[in-house]
Amino acid sequence: MRRLAVFAGAFSLGIFLAQYLLRPEWQLIAALAALGLGWVSFLLPWELRRRSVVICAALALALGWNWLYIRQVQRPMEALAGTEGAAVMTLLDYADSTDYGARATVRLDGFPYGKVVLYGDGSLLDLAPGQTVSGTVRFRSAARVRDTDVTSFTSKGVFLLAYGRGELDCGAGSAASPRWWPARMKRAMGERIRQLYPADTAGFLTAILTGDKSGLSEGDGIALSEAGLSHIMAVSGMHCGFLLTLVTLLAGRRRRLTAAAALPVLAFYALLAGGSPSVVRACIMLAFLLAAPLCRRDGDAPTALASALLLILLANPFAAASVSLQLSFAAMAGLLWLTPKLMRTLAGERPRGRVFRVLSASFSAAMGALVFTTPLVAWYFGILVLVSPLSSLLCLWAAGIVFALGLLSVAAGLLWTPLAGVPALAAGVLVKYILAAARLLAGVPCHALYYTNPYLKYWLAYAYVLFALAYFLRPKSRRKYAAAALLAALTLAVTVQLGQRRCRADLDVFFLDVGQGQCVLLASGGRFALVDCGSGNGWISAGDIAADHLASLGCRRLDYLILTHYDGDHVSGVSALTERMEVGTLLAPEGAEDQALQARILSAAEAAGAAAVSPEGVWTLSLGGAALTVYPPVGTGGDNEEGLAVLASAGELDVLVTGDMNRSTERALLAAYDLPEVEILAAGHHGSKNATSEELLEALRPETVCISVGSNSYGHPAEETLERLARQGCAVLRTDLHGDIHLALNRGG
Repeated sequence: MRRLAVFAGAFSLGIFLAQYLLRPEWQLIAALAALGLGWVSFLLPWELRRRSVVICAALALALGWNWLYIRQVQRPMEALAGTEGAAVMTLLDYADSTDYGARATVRLDGFPYGKVVLYGDGSLLDLAPGQTVSGTVRFRSAARVRDTDVTSFTSKGVFLLAYGRGELDCGAGSAASPRWWPARMKRAMGERIRQLYPADTAGFLTAILTGDKSGLSEGDGIALSEAGLSHIMAVSGMHCGFLLTLVTLLAGRRRRLTAAAALPVLAFYALLAGGSPSVVRACIMLAFLLAAPLCRRDGDAPTALASALLLILLANPFAAASVSLQLSFAAMAGLLWLTPKLMRTLAGERPRGRVFRVLSASFSAAMGALVFTTPLVAWYFGILVLVSPLSSLLCLWAAGIVFALGLLSVAAGLLWTPLAGVPALAAGVLVKYILAAARLLAGVPCHALYYTNPYLKYWLAYAYVLFALAYFLRPKSRRKYAAAALLAALTLAVTVQLGQRRCRADLDVFFLDVGQGQCVLLASGGRFALVDCGSGNGWISAGDIAADHLASLGCRRLDYLILTHYDGDHVSGVSALTERMEVGTLLAPEGAEDQALQARILSAAEAAGAAAVSPEGVWTLSLGGAALTVYPPVGTGGDNEEGLAVLASAGELDVLVTGDMNRSTERALLAAYDLPEVEILAAGHHGSKNATSEELLEALRPETVCISVGSNSYGHPAEETLERLARQGCAVLRTDLHGDIHLALNRGG
């Protein structure tokens, strides 16, 4: 079966090369070149020839298949982007609510392979999978949103976004077909879970049983992520393994009967869980395990893993860019390669007790899952969770039991609700244990490190080199691994200290890259203030980004959180921030157009221990060796004009943040207060043409203007604004171009 592993591995490599390195017009040429290399390989000796031919053929097939998929599936759909017209669509799942209505994944008539995400009104929430929706829609590409390449849609096979224009009509379609039974079962399970369990427990149970994390509270999600336990929410091998065990027990360990019963059960569960890469990978690997003895073959885990990847990429080559696919396969590859080696190394030659064997097996499994996923988590999420091995040891066993008891309680509840009482009670206790353990571990100092510390990425590379040298150097001994671990720990401590010592100026100013939002961090003398906290970078919220920066700078308590106004792109990250960090004082304007949003912000701040203040006059606050001056609203007409302005000063060095004030409010601010000339100015309203006026620039004469901006449909920053700044001779820094911006102000110059 290893030939199949070689072929599948080479095919997958070809798909990744096509997705990440080769433009479509070069892929067919590369496929022909791979075929040519295959013919040349016939000149090699037999053993090399056989493997080379397989590899070249697989590469050629992958490159050709990726080119053909783009030509026959993606491009015909993308040809509709920018057009508007009548369309008939079939719902593939239940719709989700949005701030402006609802959205659903649909299949567009005439396009049997690619999918579309439809945005419409709340009536979509009343429809079931299989029903049809028709009406006038406007199409947009799902691969490029506001001139930014994205993979969050295409990796799931979605190539178009459709926006309803007017009322949408619905029809019965194929809603009664057995094809939609998995989606209906998922909905029924979710409803039964909400009936059997309290809200906090129900969200966790729904996530672990069906993969639907929408009911998980923000606080629980953050705690699980910070403790390195997010992976237990991904439906994968643990869940499928339990189902296989259950089927095996019912089948009486008869192989043929077990295989015949387990394969459809696993397929049904994969569809119920949404067909995520992790569950599909687990089901395919278990299918290989079941089928191998029946075909008189030995089961081979690497072959099963490579074949699962091949089948997923064959169905949708764009799935190569899926973060969940990359993490799932990287974790399994580490478990297959490193875990057995690490267990043998820890065991040594002397017999060990049962407790030691259990602990070493758990530790080995945790490290195996981390060895290849750690760089991916660093790249996508910017976090290194140091307590991951401990959290896995404490919680993975409980997660498996929770899945079993949760499934049993739901099945019993569907038959007769009182039958679910005992398993539901036991599952609820274990869920509370897991969440409590996650919160406890997430509260441990230095439980995780963040790549907002710029030196951490170099340490990570150094640590991998250390252990690679220990692996390849002779002789084989556990001491060299202990030495590598000690060196890694010592250098990590130095790396953490270097990251914390970045704030050594009289006033350090950070404009954090939070996409189309604003988040300005001020630090002086070991004290910290945050001006606004809104939007995010697509993977994590502005609150998490800010908390990551604060933690890497050694801050455990934010002294001041100042919100210029209550627009979402200035406050959307506050709840995530306050879940992770205490706040001393919250300063925000009194009124808000969105009263519900204001209430949520104030409630989150209160939970974080903050004293909420709405300044009516000028407030002066001490920030280490610097001072903060908070100006009350001076304009009228809405949140933007009725916001706060913040001046941070270190001696004669000044930084001004005006939020989203327009030019008339800027004139009112200049008229009301004697503002100094400033070294740094935060461009108003993300560089809007109606802010950062000539009058403000003439009065303040800033040396540097920083624009907090991301991908947007508003045209920010406006050309008019950039031209004004150029005429004034200002240096311009932008978070969309420069990422996080760190400016250090020292009184000495």
